[in-house]
Amino acid sequence: MKNKLKLIALLALISLSTPMTAQQKLFTLEELNFGGRNFHKMRPQNLYLTWWGEQLMEQDAEEGRIYGEKEPLFKLSEIDGDWHSAYDARYPYADQPLVLLNNGRKRVLFDFKKKQTVWSQDSKGEQNSHWSKASRATAYTRDGQLFVRTSDNEERQLTTDGSREIVYGEAVHRNEFGIDEGLFWSPNGLKLAFYRMDQSMVTDYPQVNIDPRVAELEPDKYPMAGMTSHKVTVGIYDVLTKQTLYLQAGDPTDRYFTNIAWSPDSKTVYMQELNRQQNDCRLVSYNAETGERLAELYRETSTKYVEPLNPIRFLPWDSNLFIMQSQRDGYNHLYLYNIKGELLKQLTAGPWVVKEMLGFNLKQKSIIIRANKEHPLHQRLYSVNMAGGMKQIETTDGVHNGQLSAAGSRLIDRFSTPTRARVIDLIDLSKKQPRHTTLLEAEDPWKDYQQPIFECGSIKAADGVTDLYYRLVKPCDFDPNKKYPTVVYVYGGPHAHNVDASWHWASRPWETYMAQKGYIVFILDNRGSENRGRDFEQATFHQLGQIEMQDQMKGVDYLRSLPYIDMQRLGVHGWSYGGFMTISLMTNYPDVFKVGVAGGPVIDWKWYEVMYGERYMGTPQQNPEGYKKTSLIGKAKDLKGKLQIIIGYNDPTVVPQHALSFLKACAEAGTQPDFFVYPGEGHNMAGHNSVHLHERITQYFEDYLK
Repeated sequence: MKNKLKLIALLALISLSTPMTAQQKLFTLEELNFGGRNFHKMRPQNLYLTWWGEQLMEQDAEEGRIYGEKEPLFKLSEIDGDWHSAYDARYPYADQPLVLLNNGRKRVLFDFKKKQTVWSQDSKGEQNSHWSKASRATAYTRDGQLFVRTSDNEERQLTTDGSREIVYGEAVHRNEFGIDEGLFWSPNGLKLAFYRMDQSMVTDYPQVNIDPRVAELEPDKYPMAGMTSHKVTVGIYDVLTKQTLYLQAGDPTDRYFTNIAWSPDSKTVYMQELNRQQNDCRLVSYNAETGERLAELYRETSTKYVEPLNPIRFLPWDSNLFIMQSQRDGYNHLYLYNIKGELLKQLTAGPWVVKEMLGFNLKQKSIIIRANKEHPLHQRLYSVNMAGGMKQIETTDGVHNGQLSAAGSRLIDRFSTPTRARVIDLIDLSKKQPRHTTLLEAEDPWKDYQQPIFECGSIKAADGVTDLYYRLVKPCDFDPNKKYPTVVYVYGGPHAHNVDASWHWASRPWETYMAQKGYIVFILDNRGSENRGRDFEQATFHQLGQIEMQDQMKGVDYLRSLPYIDMQRLGVHGWSYGGFMTISLMTNYPDVFKVGVAGGPVIDWKWYEVMYGERYMGTPQQNPEGYKKTSLIGKAKDLKGKLQIIIGYNDPTVVPQHALSFLKACAEAGTQPDFFVYPGEGHNMAGHNSVHLHERITQYFEDYLK
């Protein structure tokens, strides 16, 4: 496979390093940056598709149609009311000609055969809304309170104490542990599980709104590592009895409740429960009628941490069996259990990662997954049967994403490769051998522009054993006899990666902009990043930044071996964890990196939030040496090169205390970083401010590195 990877890199090099012509254009940030006014013109052509049962549907702004047919099934103009877009149309019932639409004021089911609205429901003012196709009831929040609106449009207010301190129906635990929502309908739509988060005991971080005549305090609830955290409970509301009860999970203090799942008969709730130290995880079942704790079905412990990210999923053809995901053998894999908690079989295994369960093929009784089995940089689609057999569905290298039909007999496969911007295939899984039909092969939207050269390869980590993958972006007129200023772009933290076998090797558009200005950009995924298994990620445990720096410096050694890299003009840039890495590298290797731009940087992990921070660092009380070693406050005196720090003034993720404290330490030490802030912005710059940001980053390297 390594030879295949090299071949793909060579093909990418050949195809993307064609001679420039007079007609080829130069990029602007308005075209490259996602906040740019012309950014949409530079995206690959796309198709907006969804499923109506096993029927492929094409979505449009004004109408919906069966893919490939000229005549639409419905037009928005046929539906009473003010409808702006059909892009988010849904077809919830495989056996009924109904489309679900919501314009923010009304939710309707429109019968596109009879050409009439057959059901409607008010939806004005809903937040965090979840609709049940079984009961047609909707759960939502408004002004901090939790509501349910029944199918006959009766609004029921379930709570009265909702506030910024008592939060209902939203994602809890700061969206860690795979949590991205707070409302969970039972399969029959008659019971609603919901989160209640009491954060009254959590300290306020004093964010400030500068827009009023006199600036106003708008604090965030922010539990810092080692400090008091919030308490979460899980409620169950019964639509028929109108009663609410809470799961009898015990004292919620210093515990995390995650990955809520329902049994197919809507009688049992399953939840993964994690201690605050995050090294003891238990799968527990509860009676949804009484809230009674029924059984502990599974327990997983670790000397470092256990990180549950996926709820269990029951087999559609056997309600006594479910699939659980775990990386207990070192890689995330699928395990088949029965409702007694007995392990029946490990369905997938090997030194690779199951990235996603797309769903089930009901006819073949198989599971459709996305995984990087062939190579860490490639993500392919596979069918897994209940005996543990595994079959690859498609035949093309690259990064694939699948969208499975209701019964799993058909699959939309969206993928790209280093030289193919976007391909969309329709795959028929009903036969023994999957049948592929290409729906779209997008042309290169950059074809009229001068494009850089994108290369990919691997080096050894600082341990001398582990393969690390890099991307190298060179100017389109690259001359190996010249010396080029070079910028190392870095993230380096968990749950992220920078290099894969997608278009341009997953290059960020800013790298193209820098290459156009005559720079080489180097990106390396160090140990601690994702997609490589448990031990690869957990190598950084209790010492964030240390192993990562060692690996990044191996990348620097590789750059030093290249005759066209000007080591006297080496810069570094990263955001968030990458900002932490940027300042770490600038201060630990001050004679190597001449210029750096650190965005939203963590400076000291004791100021970061409980869930993420304590998973990797423990608490400051438990791991004082680790916190001391990783803190950048004491490194302020070691800064030599030019460093610009950029933050959002109202960042709720890496709060401004980080950057401000580092600036204070620099002033005391006599070192001179530069600083820029975006008032009103959070952790990332939104809209057109992102264009301004990337122009500022670029200009800093232009001023001091070039």
